[in-house]
Amino acid sequence: LRTLTIIDRAVRVINAARIAAGATPVDIRQLPLDDPATFALLQACKTTAVFQLESSGMRDLMRRLQPDSFGDIVALVALFRPGPLQSGMVDDFINRKHADASQPIDYLHPDLEPVLRETYGVILYQEQVMQIAQRLAGYSLGEADLLRRAMGKKKPEEMAKQRAGFTDRAAERGTERARATWIFDLMEKFAGYGFNKSHSAAYALLAYQTAWLKANHPAAFMAAVMTTEMDNTDTLVVQKRECAALAIELLPPDVNVSMHAFTVEDDNRIRYGLGAIKGVGQGAAEHIVAQRNESGTYRSLQDFCRRVGGQRLGRRPVEALIKAGALDALGPNRPSLLAELPRAMDAADQAAAADRAGQEDMFGAPASQPAAAHSVPELADWGLGRKLQAERESLGLY
Repeated sequence: LRTLTIIDRAVRVINAARIAAGATPVDIRQLPLDDPATFALLQACKTTAVFQLESSGMRDLMRRLQPDSFGDIVALVALFRPGPLQSGMVDDFINRKHADASQPIDYLHPDLEPVLRETYGVILYQEQVMQIAQRLAGYSLGEADLLRRAMGKKKPEEMAKQRAGFTDRAAERGTERARATWIFDLMEKFAGYGFNKSHSAAYALLAYQTAWLKANHPAAFMAAVMTTEMDNTDTLVVQKRECAALAIELLPPDVNVSMHAFTVEDDNRIRYGLGAIKGVGQGAAEHIVAQRNESGTYRSLQDFCRRVGGQRLGRRPVEALIKAGALDALGPNRPSLLAELPRAMDAADQAAAADRAGQEDMFGAPASQPAAAHSVPELADWGLGRKLQAERESLGLY
């Protein structure tokens, strides 16, 4: 579900920009499955945040396999499990794909080439076990499924019965009994490692879609990923590093620009989301954005506190916003803003109380009128170390 959310968010951002530019929207369900940029990304193992393909073990497998087709991605998902990794199946698959002379492709029987061609003669999927029984011994798909299940349970008496039945039926259709028994034993061995191909294909499609988004629209993809990880600082640190590797600049939060989520400013820049600042929840972030949309940009610290302070946004969240740099445009520096904050919050509380009492000021203007810009007394700025420490307190990273 998290992956589907990432895909949906990224596609919405991409299509909003494409529609504004008069271009055709992206239909994520109709992507070409042979995109060169996507396979270049996979072969380079640049798969941080790509569904199913980002672990170090999977990257090692991709580095060896060098996937160049959608079928290879399906196989990757099925191969990256303890059984295939420990059985030697993975080595056989990779060597055969790369035409290693020491590991020639063997389809076991001429009739089985259509079944085993895509996996280079390796019995990788449960569906292949069923197809072998169907093609070689004339099983119906229902009978083949019962055979597959029996192989999974590995009961000796049941398997002896199944082996005899398979061998007899294959012999009746022209296969030598010894070869039929040998093929059955291979099926039985690999049935324990076999993966459900339909499951693997569904996972592979999501892996391909996320890889395609990262390869072709990296800023939109990374912004969507970071938005889903807002509450996980450790993961955000990894994604921030990945943005740098992709030459995407991560801009600091700003109450006059940022939204609740991470947003794309252009192809190479992402703006930090207000919701990722510690102590500033979704409701507070959306309140800041709504007030900005309703009454324009915030002109000063006093204006900001007057419009969003009180019950919706207490002093602690505003302190976090200042430490994160989100109010840098409203004062000379962060220590000056923090020093002025108590007075600005008190003034906001007084104005709110006046609003509730229905009072007007001495000039007859309603008390709810936006506060005028007010200069903040300038204090000496922090050194870099203190500034970084404050950013880490409020963002969890520098």
